Amino acid sequence: MPDLAGWRRERMPILPTGHRVEVVPDWVCELLSPATKRKNRQDKMPLYARYGVRYAWLTDPVERTLEAYRLAASAWVEVGRFAGADQVCVPPFEAVSIDLKGLWLPQGLVMGFGARTTVPKTTPPARASTHPTR
Repeated sequence: MPDLAGWRRERMPILPTGHRVEVVPDWVCELLSPATKRKNRQDKMPLYARYGVRYAWLTDPVERTLEAYRLAASAWVEVGRFAGADQVCVPPFEAVSIDLKGLWLPQGLVMGFGARTTVPKTTPPARASTHPTR
């Protein structure tokens, strides 16, 4: 199951009810993390190719990168690698310009993806005692 998926309207004119989708996506996007990077590249990408997914993006929120691929003769061909604040037009969404900096959290806020952040410590408020002072 991809992190994100998309279908052309002619292939899925009506959203299915329930949680099961039986139409292979036209586009998938995986969010890479240290824990999933290897699995996404080595296991999921070949699986998507085997099922005929036409486009795949791999995004890394820590590295702030987007890798775009298209399927050609059952193999992935790199469309491009983009990073940081690039303004990109990437298949299958080449009709629109995507500002990559809008995809990334501000520096230091990438929690749960291996980035170290400094979180200010707070002192909890003093609780009122329910016991009389002895």
